[in-house]
Amino acid sequence: MRVATYHGRSHLVATVGSAGATVLDLAAVSDGQFGPDPRSVFDDWTAIQKWYEATAPDIDSHGLSADPHALGPPSPDARQVFAIGLNYRDHADESRLAYPESPMVFTKFVTSFAGPVGNLVLPSDTVDWEAELVVVIGCTASRVSPDEAPSHIAGFTVGQDFSDRALQLAGPAPQFSLGKSWPGFAPQGPWLVTADDLGAEVDDLDITCTVNGEVMQQGSTRDLIFPVNELVSRLSHVTTLLPGDVIFTGTPAGVGSGRTPPKFLRDGDVVESTISGIGTLRQFCSAAT
Repeated sequence: MRVATYHGRSHLVATVGSAGATVLDLAAVSDGQFGPDPRSVFDDWTAIQKWYEATAPDIDSHGLSADPHALGPPSPDARQVFAIGLNYRDHADESRLAYPESPMVFTKFVTSFAGPVGNLVLPSDTVDWEAELVVVIGCTASRVSPDEAPSHIAGFTVGQDFSDRALQLAGPAPQFSLGKSWPGFAPQGPWLVTADDLGAEVDDLDITCTVNGEVMQQGSTRDLIFPVNELVSRLSHVTTLLPGDVIFTGTPAGVGSGRTPPKFLRDGDVVESTISGIGTLRQFCSAAT
């Protein structure tokens, strides 16, 4: 199952092809049982899964062609947003830092959320890219084990953890959350994909980021230091995870700040972030005025 936020309402994704996606309003196809509010979809996630499996709704013949600019993040008003630093071995290597013994957790404020296609205003000349797999929680998780974690996950989407490196590293204490939370710094989408629809294991997904068509990041979730299920488990042992909560799981090597000399985004750049089995984000960069 694939679920998208379209014009602010939850939609099922019927087909995905070179010409785009076909979507259908969830409230309409479920005769008002679910939706249209995206938050309510995650609050009702278990019931929606059972309904979808039992009903097999005919979404292929009634869908409409989706304008990618009208797609939003699958969980647009998450109550909690977690982000994990240094969670790929090669990214820790390029950062010249030791592998963490426990997840390095910060947040991206929800006002930084954006849809999968749009304009990214650059607030400084040190904005960097970080393509990431994003996890969305489907039902409340408290002190769950890694083996129990999958039953608490709604699905997965593509994310970008855009980062203003100057602000992020401003002292005396680093400002990770502020440096990663300018408007538009957390685009996600194009939709949420459930584990059974991925076409691969979540720990074996390819991640690519290009800038103006040049490959900057080429990684795989095989290289996660803390895999998805372990992350969910560890977080849930500290704080209760709620339906619709979002977890940015970390980025592979190839960020601009890790290059010699460093490379950052500029006016006119186009950033594309792709994860196999899910889809692509596309941001068009413009200088702040």
